[in-house]
Formats: sequence, structure tokens, C-alpha cells
Amino acid sequence: MRSILAMLLVSVLALASVEAHADVRRMREGNRNVEQPTVPGASVRRTKAGKTSFDAKYEKVHRLLASDRKLMSKIKSTAAAYGIDPIHMIGAIVGEHTYNVDAYDRLQSYYVKAAAYAGNSFRFGYQDETVAQFVARPQFAECQGKKSSYALWSCRENVWEQDFRGKNVGGISYPNNRFSAVFFQPFFAGQTFGLGQINPLTALMLTDMVSRVSGYPRLDENDAAGVYQAIMDPDQSLAYMAASIRHSIDAYKSIAGVDISDNPGITSTLYNVGNPDQRAATFAAKRKSGGADWPEENYYGWLVNDKLAELRALL
Repeated sequence: MRSILAMLLVSVLALASVEAHADVRRMREGNRNVEQPTVPGASVRRTKAGKTSFDAKYEKVHRLLASDRKLMSKIKSTAAAYGIDPIHMIGAIVGEHTYNVDAYDRLQSYYVKAAAYAGNSFRFGYQDETVAQFVARPQFAECQGKKSSYALWSCRENVWEQDFRGKNVGGISYPNNRFSAVFFQPFFAGQTFGLGQINPLTALMLTDMVSRVSGYPRLDENDAAGVYQAIMDPDQSLAYMAASIRHSIDAYKSIAGVDISDNPGITSTLYNVGNPDQRAATFAAKRKSGGADWPEENYYGWLVNDKLAELRALL
């Protein structure tokens, strides 16, 4: 009897898996928008201040990728470890270095830049309070039982949004800004680093996956220098980039029922804007009400899809 029940249970689970898989729609490649969405003013101003252009920055990062076979080999092997097409990583690198930062001419320059942070003493915090002290407050008690680093830091980010952002709590006035900008930017708000331009909070969220898949040590919010070294070191930065993309693909599949693994413009958009779980839930609600058919790329993802044939040729 027990064996028969076990067989029935396996059959039920297998059927549920098939039905769940059948509910997932696979998104084709290409842009939903005919014309590129507007590029934010901050990106335009940064590029003008550097006395360059988006076209020039794109060509520069394209040359870096085309000329550095060692980097391309690392991208391919890292993508394989996380079960994603390397074109998604190419897209994220191209988008970041076209719209957010200027590319170095050689991969070695990224290693040199990362080494400059070794031994630096700085911390994550706001005013006199470290982030570790801040998240020990009773408001964050609900987060303590979270099993993964992504769930833990996502919970803490949500508590920040609900209970602290733009509010005066316990005599302290907190800025009306993102958790990552207030507590995780010891140099200046909005700063990201390295080949993958990873945000420190994002790295802390993804550290479980990166440690499990790539074997790198888990990151600790009490060791800000260690976090920065990880996201600036090209090898580790690629692992965090791949983990971020893997999470976005999984989130849209499980939450919104859409497989975006064939559309690097969408994964690049999510890499740029962040919060894939929340965005997947928002899209799912719109889709259910008939307000959206497929996710849409932003200006950053639009470029990646527009240049897709050229970028695939790099592989």
C-alpha cells in the first residue's frame, strides 16, 4: 500500500510539473518598441561630461570584448555554470559601459582597479549607525527567519521602504532614497563598480548563489571592503552578473509565467533597473488584467536587442 501511495504521489507531482511548465510562455527575441525609449537625463549628462557619445562608448566596449579572448572565455564558462546563454552577460556589459560608465581598454585594468581597494577601511551605514546595527532593530524581526541571502536582504529592503524611507524614526530623519543608496554607498550615492557594475546590496543578495555555484566566500555586510573587492574583481564580478541574470529569468518564469531566456534585451533591462521579483509580480498583474502582453525593454535593453546580431558575432 505504501509503495502504491508513493507511486501515486510521484505521478501527481509529475503532472503538476507538466501543467506548470505548460503555463509558461516563451518570449521571442527582439524589441517590443519600434523606437528606442528615452535615455535618462543623468546618463546623457554623464556622457557629455566625459566629452564622448553613446556611439563612441558602445564601440569602445565592443572593441574590448572583441579583442580580449580571455575575457570572452571567462564569460562563456561563467554563463555555462549558471545555465544561461552568454549573450545575456554580453548585453549587460555592453549596456553598463554604453550608458553608465566608460570601458577600460583592457581587462587587466579592471584587475588593477580592484586591487586598489584591497585593505581600504570603510563601512556600510548611515550617520553613526552601521547597517548591521540598523537591521538589528525590531522592525526587521520578520526577516530573521529567511533562509536565503536573497530573501533576507529583499525583506530588509522592503522594511526600509515601508517603515523608514523618508520618515523620522526615533529622532533620526531618514532620506527619501533607496536602501542601497543610503546604507551601501560609502563614497557617493548610486555608485556601482567593476566590469559588471554590481551594486553592493545586490551582491549581498546574491552571495548564497555565487558561493554555491562558483565557490567564492560568502559576503558579509560587516566587511564592506570585502564586498567591494568581490564586485570589482572581474572574475567574481562575472559570477555575480550571471547570478543576477539567472535570478531574473527564474523570477519571471515562476512569478509571471514568462520565459525571458531568449530575449537578452529584457534580461539587460532587468539588470539595469533591478528588483526583478517585484517587476515580475507587477507584470503578472498587468497581464492578468489585460494591460500587458509581454515585458518591454527600456532604452538600455533596446540597444542590446537592436545590436543583437553584432553582439552574438562576438561569441
